[in-house]
Amino acid sequence: MTTTSPQGRTEMLRPDRNPVRVLIVDDEASLAELLSMALRYEGWEVRSAGDGAGALSTARDFRPDAVILDVMLPDMDGLTVLGRLRRELPDVPVLFLTARDAVEDRIAGLTAGGDDYVTKPFSLEEVVARLRGLIRRSGTATARSESTLVVGDLVLDEDSHDVSRGADSIHLTATEFELLRFLMRNPRRVLSKAQILDRVWNYDFGGQANVVELYISYLRKKIDAGRSPMIHTRRGAGYLIKPGE
Repeated sequence: MTTTSPQGRTEMLRPDRNPVRVLIVDDEASLAELLSMALRYEGWEVRSAGDGAGALSTARDFRPDAVILDVMLPDMDGLTVLGRLRRELPDVPVLFLTARDAVEDRIAGLTAGGDDYVTKPFSLEEVVARLRGLIRRSGTATARSESTLVVGDLVLDEDSHDVSRGADSIHLTATEFELLRFLMRNPRRVLSKAQILDRVWNYDFGGQANVVELYISYLRKKIDAGRSPMIHTRRGAGYLIKPGE
């Protein structure tokens, strides 16, 4: 399962200009976390639930623009969850996620009101692409070609690759830019070395995880030097970025 996001994608926003909201319903915590990371990287707001009851409760409060729904859940099947979701959110697009690949299972899911169907194993890029298509067709979000990330006084333009902090322009290498972009896509969120390696370098460095420490130090010299620090280490957990104090 690869986690590389397509480059040059346009940002999708709700009509109120807030991020698209996606609810992930899957009892595999590791898979739900992978999906959450991929969707947050798109700039979307994400919540997850591990069973049907949690999904219905979260949906009432969160009001998602799209739902990723596993067919096999510990308390009720996905088709039942879908039926109950439709009573409160009749138009929300639903992407079924399942290990089943039989034609009759796909037909059952789509007949029950699902909008699309992805079988495990799958690529994260495929899930993101299908979700974007569902959300676009539903008319619940609009696309914006410019994609600017802002954390405090740090600004990153994903189209031009310009980076600045306050009035100062900052030059980054391609790898430094991708690392900073990943951090800024997840502000105030602790990212582990493994997550950073997977997202920025796209493969496992094995015992060479210290490459992350090295590039974090490069970024600190360019982003934080002489300023209030924004890049922080959480010992034993990973790294995060937040506005300087």
